[in-house]
Amino acid sequence: MRIATWNINSVRLRQDMVKRFMQEYQPDVLCLQETKTPDEFFPRNAFAELGYTHQHIHGMKSYNGVAILSRLPLSNCSIARWAGKDDCRHIHATLPDDTEVHCMYVPAGGDIPDIEQNEKFAHKLQLLDETSNWWKGQSAHHTRKILVGDLNIAPLEHDVWSHKQLLDVVSHTPIEVEKLLNLQQSNGWHDAVRHFVPHDQKLYSWWSYRAGDWEASNRGRRLDHIWVTAPLVPSLKSTRILREARGWGPKPSDHVPVMVDFHS
Repeated sequence: MRIATWNINSVRLRQDMVKRFMQEYQPDVLCLQETKTPDEFFPRNAFAELGYTHQHIHGMKSYNGVAILSRLPLSNCSIARWAGKDDCRHIHATLPDDTEVHCMYVPAGGDIPDIEQNEKFAHKLQLLDETSNWWKGQSAHHTRKILVGDLNIAPLEHDVWSHKQLLDVVSHTPIEVEKLLNLQQSNGWHDAVRHFVPHDQKLYSWWSYRAGDWEASNRGRRLDHIWVTAPLVPSLKSTRILREARGWGPKPSDHVPVMVDFHS
């Protein structure tokens, strides 16, 4: 099985890129974030025609939005809401082998890493705390679960282009890293991508639109993650971050797909 996650930054604007990815890389399950469209305008048929007939979507106009597109049947489709908001950030569903897939979009958090000065940053930390506490109550350490998505935090030193220069930049601040590690520990999550890529190797999934030449500057961050619970670790087969997708077309997403393959 191949599972992939991609912050597509408007699924309607970039549906041809999603279709290209589906056709060329054939994920069994593709999770999208920042779909930025109400459910009634989501391009369901375009993806169903490629075999992704099982769809669980939760979106809103202009902002946020998450989707699970699958060639495998989905059951128990659910929506989770955090921090007192219905802002379309977390859905989950169950695959035929009883694996539960969670698709999440953590708030970016604005530009100022201070909860008093920046409501967006406070929202981000609150959501991370609430989800951590929720997972602690799930007793899920011995069940098959996958958590994917744009978690908007690059936790490790080599998940960013410059650890020292980004310590005060939202997405790599110590408090965000602490909150993300709490989330990871709350359910015994295992980082499926770093399972294959050593921690001392630079690894990115996002490059800013602000860079004149993103490829030459290579000032990236690893904001997109795939985590699995302990029972799935032995079945991990390989991973890939599709860096080249950052250059697809004149208006690509600033994120690229992240994939993990599992042994059958």
